[in-house]
This record gives sequence, C-alpha cells and structure tokens, in this order.
Amino acid sequence: MSNFESRVDGWGFDSSANCCDWLGVLCDSSSSLGLSDGSSGSGRVAELVLASKKLVGNLSDSVGKLDQLRLLNLSHNFLGGKLPESLLHLPNLQVLDLSYNEFSGQVPESANLPSLHVFNISENYFHSSLPVWICTNSTGVQVLNLAVNNFSDVIPPGLGNCGSLQNLSLATNSLTGGISEDIFTLGQLVQLSLQENSISGPLGSGIGNLTELVWLDISTNGFSGSIPDVFQNMKKLQYFTAHTNGFAGSIPSYLSILPSLEFLNLNNNSLTGTIALNCSAMSSLVSLDLGSNSFRGPFPEGLPNCQKLRSVNLARSKFTTPIPQSFKNFSSIAYLSISNSSLSNVSSALGILQHCSNLTVLVLTLNYFDEELPSDASLSFPKLKVLVMSNSRLRGSMPQWMRGCTSLELLDLSWNRLGGTIPSWIEITGLPALIHRNMSISEPSPDFPFFWKKNMSSGVLQYKQYTSLPSTVDLGGNSLHGLIWPEFGNLKSIQTLVLSNNFLSGSIPVNLSEMTSLETLNLSYNNLSGSIPSSLALLNFLARFSVAHNNLSGTVPRGGHLSSFLDSSFEGNNLCGYHAAPCPESRSNPGSANHSDNHSGSSDHGMSDRNLGMTIGLACGVGIGIALGTTRIGFII
Repeated sequence: MSNFESRVDGWGFDSSANCCDWLGVLCDSSSSLGLSDGSSGSGRVAELVLASKKLVGNLSDSVGKLDQLRLLNLSHNFLGGKLPESLLHLPNLQVLDLSYNEFSGQVPESANLPSLHVFNISENYFHSSLPVWICTNSTGVQVLNLAVNNFSDVIPPGLGNCGSLQNLSLATNSLTGGISEDIFTLGQLVQLSLQENSISGPLGSGIGNLTELVWLDISTNGFSGSIPDVFQNMKKLQYFTAHTNGFAGSIPSYLSILPSLEFLNLNNNSLTGTIALNCSAMSSLVSLDLGSNSFRGPFPEGLPNCQKLRSVNLARSKFTTPIPQSFKNFSSIAYLSISNSSLSNVSSALGILQHCSNLTVLVLTLNYFDEELPSDASLSFPKLKVLVMSNSRLRGSMPQWMRGCTSLELLDLSWNRLGGTIPSWIEITGLPALIHRNMSISEPSPDFPFFWKKNMSSGVLQYKQYTSLPSTVDLGGNSLHGLIWPEFGNLKSIQTLVLSNNFLSGSIPVNLSEMTSLETLNLSYNNLSGSIPSSLALLNFLARFSVAHNNLSGTVPRGGHLSSFLDSSFEGNNLCGYHAAPCPESRSNPGSANHSDNHSGSSDHGMSDRNLGMTIGLACGVGIGIALGTTRIGFII
C-alpha cells in the first residue's frame, strides 16, 4: 500500500503503529499480522475501505499478502496503473470494488478468487476482451460490473458459469457481435445493463428465460428485428429501455399488458403499427417513451387509464385523429411531448389539455400548421412550467390566456407567424416564476431533460438557483413589431431571451442589464436602432450574444463578456470600435441599414447560417429537442 502518492488521513507509518486502529481498516482476531508481514497489530486485516479519499498512485503487489482480506473498497479515487496479479489471488476476498479510478491495461487472466461475491471495476480504462474468466474460479459472484471501460470484441462464452449472478453490467464499452446465449442461462439475474455498445443482431427469445429480471437496459446498440414477445413470464420487470436501436415491427402484446412495468422507453427505433397499450392492465406504468418511431393510426385514447402515468413522449408519430376527449381525465400526466405528430385543431387540443390538472411540460411543436393560436381567455394552465409550440406557422398574436400561466419558466413560440406587439403582461404580473423562481421540482423526470448545474461562485458572483431548467422566453422568427419592453429587466431568472428575426424597433432597453441570470441574448435581425447599452457588460453570465443585422450605431461597448464575442455578433449595423470598423473622431449621418437587408421580406424569415449557429437550441431548437449550445437532448424530439 506504500505506493500511494497521497497520504491517507488517519494512518501512521511508524513501525510501532497498530494498523488495526487506522481509518478504514477492520481486523479480525486470528493473529497479530497487520498490513504487512512486519507490522504489529491486534489481528489480520479483514476489511479495507478507503473510498473517496482522493488517493493517488497505484497498488503494490504487497496487497496480495492480506490473505484474510474479505472486503477491499478503493472506489472513487485517482488510483491508476495495472492491477497487481496478487490482488486477484486472495482466497477469502468477497467484495472487490475499484470503481471510479484510473486503472488501465488488461485484467490478469490468472484470477482465482473462490470466495468472490462482488467484482466492480467500472469507470476505469481497462481494455481488451471482457474478463469472463472471473466466472471460472468465482462461481459464486452475484455482482459483476465491468461498465464504462474500453473492453471490446464480442461477448465471449463463460458468463454462464456465474450461476449466482444477480447484477450484470457491461454498459458503455465497445462490445460487438450478438448477445451471448450464456446470458440467457443466468436465471437469478435481477439487473442486466448492456447499453451503449455496438451489440447487433436480434435480441433472441431467450431473454424470456430471465424471469427474475427487474431492470433491463439494452439501449444505444445495433439490435434489429422485432422485439420478441416473451414477456409473459417476466412478471417482475419494472424497467425496460431499448431506445436507439433498429427494432422493427409492433410493440409486443405481452409487453403492453405487463402489470409490473414502471418505465418503458422504446424511443428512436423503427417500430410500426398503432400504439395499443392495455392501460387497465399496466397499473404501475409511470413513464412511457415511444417517440421517434413510425407509429401510425388513431391517437391512443386509453392512456388516461394508466393511472400512475406521469411522463409520455409520442413525438414523431403520424396520428390520424386529434387528441381525444378522454385526456380531460388524465389527472396524473405531468410531461407530454407529441411534437411532429401530424396533429390538427389546436383549439380543441388546448381546450382538452387544460383539464390535465398536473400538466407541467407540454411540447406541441411541428403540429397545427397554419392554424390560429386560440385567444380564448378562459384557457388555464396554472401548473405549466414549459410550453413549446414552435415551428408550426401558427397565426395570430400572443394570446391573453398565457397571462394565466403563472408557473411558466420556459416559453418557446419561435418560428411561427405571430404578429402584433410583445404584450406588456409578459413582464411583472404575467410570468412571476420568471421574475423570482421558487422551484418546486425536486428531481428531474427520467425522460425530460431538466438541466442541472452546480452553484457557481467566484468572488462576489453566485448563481441564485439550485435546479437549472433553463428559464427561457423564445419568440424568435415571428412577425412581432413595436418595442422591446424595458420591463423585461424584471425577469431576473431568465437565462435565455431570444427575440431574433422579427420586426422590433426602437432602442435596446438599458434595463436588460438587470436580467442578472441571462446567459443567451439574441436580438439579431430586427429594426433596432440607437446604441448598444454599455450596461450590458454587467451581465456576468452572458455566454451567447447577437445584435447582428439591425440599425444600431455608435461605439461597441468594451468590458465584461461583450469583448469576448465574435465580430459576427455585431455585423450588419453601423457600429464602430471594438468588433467593428475604427471609429472616426466625429461622425455624422451614420446612415441606416435597410430593413429589407435584415429580413427575407416575408413573415417566414430566412435563418442565416450564423444566426442558426447561435440559436440552434434556442430560437428553433427547443421545438426540435431542447438544447443548450449544441448539446441536443432527446425527450421532445
């Protein structure tokens, strides 16, 4: 153990030290042998637990002298190098946890751990073939976690020798070929994680032999063919995710009546047919993601009968009927994405969905083309935090009923044909959650991409939020005109404000500098005039900014983050100084850019490449998949 480069708190290294008194060391009383042959002590080391101690270095061969060791936990450190062979020849070792370190190389094939129950080397840099030889001499292994390494090649035979295995994780490696038939013989398996590899071919009907399975994750692989209809005996299965594969055919009939199932994710496959689930039987279902497949047919009317169902993604389906009246009784639903699903009659849809009393997230983008956004003031969505209705060519103006969305934190109506002015109610009384956020979401949905950030502090700077669903107002790509309201400055918790590609005029309000959480500000492609307020340099978290293609003039302010943006953020104006042409000592008649140069000449504004680059996840991206920068998230796709 002396190969550690960092000192272990609570350890002494003088010859008289009793190692059995050290932190993380547990001894038995069979002899007086300590950590090494020459150490004194009251017993032999039986357990060594030094998890999360910031240890650096590698393991010495002397660890093999701890022949009474039953438990070794060195997880969550910075240990590296190769595993000493002596470590894998400890006859009494039951638990070996080296996860979350920097070990590399191959796992020695000479391993002989006859007492082993738990073998966890996940989150390291091991490579070559899977060390299934562990099962040859360690037939009592119950947990085998080899996830997040660099293991490659096919899954070799031999796993079937681990007949007591309950938890097998081979996730996030580079495994290829088909699924090993050995796995289907592991009758006691409770959790099987194969996600994020390149395993291909059919799943195989043998998966139905795993009747004790509670958790099955085969997502992000190359599986093809149909999902075998063998779930009738898998009565304990609670979690099944097979997203991002090449499965075809329909949803297996036994899967659609499984009463134990809580989470089902088949997103991003090539499944066809109608969505036919027996929600009267699926009494435990909480989360359903069938998005990005090729389902066609009527909208599934029976979903409200899944009385615990909170999260539903049916995006990219081709429904032949509108949202049914049965959804008025869908009291459990909180997250609903049905974007790009050939839906019509937006007035009826909103009238029905307002009765979903717990609806928090609603994504309807790429539907209801050329319809008019209803202005019915009686519509009410008091719990709605996210509303996305972008890229639909919706007509009309921003309706009064949105004033009652008092919990709203993300509003995306971008790339429609909405006209009129930005209503004054969008500031103080209309959207109080955006003025001072009091987040009531304690944890993210497994299917909706809430963003999480750690608190940031540097000097006097500190983020005043603890959960980071990005507070957003995105009205880009419409036909809005008039002024930008100074009261936008009251939206203290807004992180993203996109008003690009409209016909807004007047000056940029100085008050925008009071939006102290702002990370993205896009005012490009409008008719704004005057100068850029120097107070915008006070926006300490601003990371994306554009005022390109307006009628702005004067000197570009220096200081703060404004100095860090590319010239393209300021082009297409009459600005001078930093990021623009040098300023003359005096200038008159600065001229004005023609509005026709800033827009395409119609309400369907063309989005320039550079504008798209800035707003890929904002002006048009929230409706195609929530994104921040260029990181795309899949739930609402």
